[in-house]
Amino acid sequence: MKAKYKHIFGPVPSRRFGRSLGIDLVPFKTCSLDCIFCQLGRTTHKTVTRKPYVPIESVLDEFTDWFNSGGDADYITLSGSGEPTLHSRFGDVLQFIALKTKIPSVLLTNSTLFHLPEVREAAVHADVVKMSLSVWDQTYFQHVNRPHHELDFEKIVDGMRQFRNHYKGQIWIEVFLIAGVNAIPADVQGIAQRIQRIKPDRIHLNTAVRPPAEDFVTALSGRELNQLAPLFHPIAEVIPDFHTDLTEHGQFNENAIVEMLQRRPCTADQIGKAFGMHLNETFKYLGELLKNNQIQVVKKNQNKFYTSVNHVPDRAAYL
Repeated sequence: MKAKYKHIFGPVPSRRFGRSLGIDLVPFKTCSLDCIFCQLGRTTHKTVTRKPYVPIESVLDEFTDWFNSGGDADYITLSGSGEPTLHSRFGDVLQFIALKTKIPSVLLTNSTLFHLPEVREAAVHADVVKMSLSVWDQTYFQHVNRPHHELDFEKIVDGMRQFRNHYKGQIWIEVFLIAGVNAIPADVQGIAQRIQRIKPDRIHLNTAVRPPAEDFVTALSGRELNQLAPLFHPIAEVIPDFHTDLTEHGQFNENAIVEMLQRRPCTADQIGKAFGMHLNETFKYLGELLKNNQIQVVKKNQNKFYTSVNHVPDRAAYL
């Protein structure tokens, strides 16, 4: 995608949605949570205030330009740098997509605002609503998701249940499991009991396949996730890893990133700006390169730098 787009990015390879066009409705790390496992790092603007964070007209104009230019994708997702339901007009975007194309739309949400009737009413316009639920009570909610102080776990779960009662589309729930935090069978059973009340169509188990916000977050193996999957109903699908069928353009981006990191370590933000990519798109490529052991992560002065595995460390390079 050309860098002229500010609010849409991709299509990028997705483990669940194939080639996914992303629509970003809030500024970077504007979220109601500060999850310890977030690949985008710590939340810089934790809020539950809903407002038009970006001009909706600009978003729709960009989408129209992309579509009229022959844009194609498997799914169109409201996702990106933070929680999309914080945008007070996210429902208008979903309705516009439905009028413009037959490509199915997805709302990627952390579920925290579904206790609000207006959020539930807007979300029904998505073909798929992918929610998140990785804990079983308020104590662990605070530890794992580090929510805004106004959020109540029981109200959130009840809001998800209410949404299920009148939503006719697909609900998928992602459970993010962390070794030593929420992954012993008794804990997972507690999460499964909560999810059973919501009656999702699909459940996905995920773990830390990309560098998380906090260094103590440790991934589970695929074998461990598969052992926990039968605790859910329906039986959960394991998505700890995936093989990206990169386009020629995607392969070019990966090679160019490696070449750049062979010369100098860079943060994800620096890499994204260098190639005119949205951060989410940047992390897709970095995740693939990390998985293939072509690059590594080095932490300096509280910042995470990416460097080629063949790069010779130079302290001055991180300044």
